[in-house]
Amino acid sequence: MRFVRIALPALALAACAGNAPAAVQGDARGFTVEEIADLDSPWAMTFLPDGSQALITEKGGKLKLWRVSDNRIIEVGGVPTVSAGGQGGFGDVALHPDFANNRLVYLSWVVDGEGGRLAVVGRARLNINEAQGVAALENVSPVWRQSQGYSEGGHFSHRIAFGPDGKLYISSGDRQNFDPAQDPNGNLGRIVRLNDDGSVPADNPWASRGGVGAQAWTMGNRNPLGLAFAPDGRLWSHEMGPQGGDEFNLIERGTNYGYPIVSNGDHYGGRPIPDHDTRPEFKAPLITWTPVISPSSLIFYTGEQFPQWRGNALIGGLGARGIVRVEITGDTAREVERLDLGARIREVEQAPDGSLYVLEDEARGSQGRLLKLVPTRR
Repeated sequence: MRFVRIALPALALAACAGNAPAAVQGDARGFTVEEIADLDSPWAMTFLPDGSQALITEKGGKLKLWRVSDNRIIEVGGVPTVSAGGQGGFGDVALHPDFANNRLVYLSWVVDGEGGRLAVVGRARLNINEAQGVAALENVSPVWRQSQGYSEGGHFSHRIAFGPDGKLYISSGDRQNFDPAQDPNGNLGRIVRLNDDGSVPADNPWASRGGVGAQAWTMGNRNPLGLAFAPDGRLWSHEMGPQGGDEFNLIERGTNYGYPIVSNGDHYGGRPIPDHDTRPEFKAPLITWTPVISPSSLIFYTGEQFPQWRGNALIGGLGARGIVRVEITGDTAREVERLDLGARIREVEQAPDGSLYVLEDEARGSQGRLLKLVPTRR
């Protein structure tokens, strides 16, 4: 493992489409980046409640357990078989709200199914033997799967978040096939809401449909790769647009976000898609980005180490090559800053003590790294 500190002043850069202030050079606050470890195409991470360890998924099919005190990383056994390729593979990882008692971990991954590849979410008990330095998943059990497999290798989305209501929320992409996002009887191109065992809550907006269509909380979403609850309990998401039109959305029960009927981007190749303002019956995003930032992950910062970011959304940017900071006031949102890290950022994660970590995605000649942001001024 390597330990390198790289001086990187935070940069406030102008965003597109009038969503951010004019460019400002330099930021007196500043921070450094500490390299923790090399990884192989890392995709997601989550800390155990006491902050002493974190789980990290690698897209190729491995789950790692990182111990903060000595930076030891071990491979977790018992993981499911993953179909890796394109945008899909091992995906998100999240803890059950009662993890301290039940040790349940929720994971998303891609499998080969009828008709092609599709995303699955499952849960398992995490067993860690500190004395022997080993860890394993026990009783891996799927609780949800996408309703249709496709040969295309993109738009699995499969982000996981537990809400204040104790329900399981999952982002399910349109799999690059457009129409499924408006199919009332499917579960692609939407945000899904389930009980923790995968059953459908009776108060879901379309529960009366029955079948997989009853799982939906929203529909008309393209490729929502960020899914997070704000400190006030509201759910937010961002999604990759087509050619232009990345979106930041407030996720509201029973709402249709319009894709592929409307988008503030166009189809690849330039064929136009009507903008949101042409169809007011669909919920418009609060921010759109053209050129795109290629958003990859979403958290709301609640710690003390970066007090000026408290309450803000922090978006990992693949195309933006850093972190996009968004300020939310009521039902409005605006980009206020871009933190240039010079690499594709796949995940931003906050530790229980307020520390910030990022997963770098296949950059600088590496297959990926775990990095820590360290404030230089407080």
